[in-house]
Amino acid sequence: MKYIAALSALVLLSVASVFIGVSDLSLSGLFSGENATARLVLVEVRIPRTLALVFAGAGMAVCGTIMQMLARNRFVEPSTAGTVESAGLGILAVLLLAPELPVYMKMLVATAFALAGTSLFLLILTRIPLRSPLMVPLVGIMLGGIINAVTTFFAYRYDMLQSLGAWTTGDFSAVLRGRYELLWLSLGLTALAYAAADRFTVIGMGEAFATNLGVNYGRVVAFGLVIVSMVTAAVVVTVGMVPFLGLIVPNLVAMVMGDRLRRSLPWIAISGAGLVLACDMIGRLVIAPFEVPVGTVLGMLGSAFFLYLLLRRRSRAA
Repeated sequence: MKYIAALSALVLLSVASVFIGVSDLSLSGLFSGENATARLVLVEVRIPRTLALVFAGAGMAVCGTIMQMLARNRFVEPSTAGTVESAGLGILAVLLLAPELPVYMKMLVATAFALAGTSLFLLILTRIPLRSPLMVPLVGIMLGGIINAVTTFFAYRYDMLQSLGAWTTGDFSAVLRGRYELLWLSLGLTALAYAAADRFTVIGMGEAFATNLGVNYGRVVAFGLVIVSMVTAAVVVTVGMVPFLGLIVPNLVAMVMGDRLRRSLPWIAISGAGLVLACDMIGRLVIAPFEVPVGTVLGMLGSAFFLYLLLRRRSRAA
């Protein structure tokens, strides 16, 4: 019953998202057969945008959960581990060296860069003494800052800052039919993550524990890295960076349901999709008829929630 209620709420948010925008849509106009423009807007713009919001939200929330299990830290997600920045560097490399490549090839290049950046982050974690859980996101933020600085340098050097900004800002306003279908891949990868949920739960307890239970630690980590990299690349290539989503949703769900992913992962996916839909509607309504990008709204919410987690941990330690 709880799943049905959550899915019903997500459907209601999706329907509300379809009917919010500059162009007025009404059920009477759509079914009367007299307003061809309204039907065109619905099919070409509103439905693709809503699906993109749902797929991106669910995928990035699940990626955040996987990252937290791999790093065994609640403060880690793709935007605090250098994954998103690495994908952005990959997109810049494509724009500079092979701008004529199709979108799916750009995603594969961004995936390779994201995989390399995330692997470097995990490698750094194994080489430094971690005396505090706060060191892990600090390392990731520093690594992301270095990668972003390299990206900005080359973008400025070759006059690509404006193009790079268009790729990296989390904005769904340009989503049309034919420009979001790559995100169906993130839906399939999210399903694969659910299939391996028990293994991710085990490796979140440490390598020694996972090995004692007969789980191939290295293989599961590699599988998780591939999922995170491919979903992040697909989202960045399609709509840009969606920050802090993988930090907010998994922590909120874990506070209520615990760390068993087989049980909590569907709730994480549904909650991630719902949060992105809600943020998108806020962005469309707050300064209508203009829009605030989803990445900006999530950035504000995520920063506040990150501070809340830090203060909550400090108060517990005291």
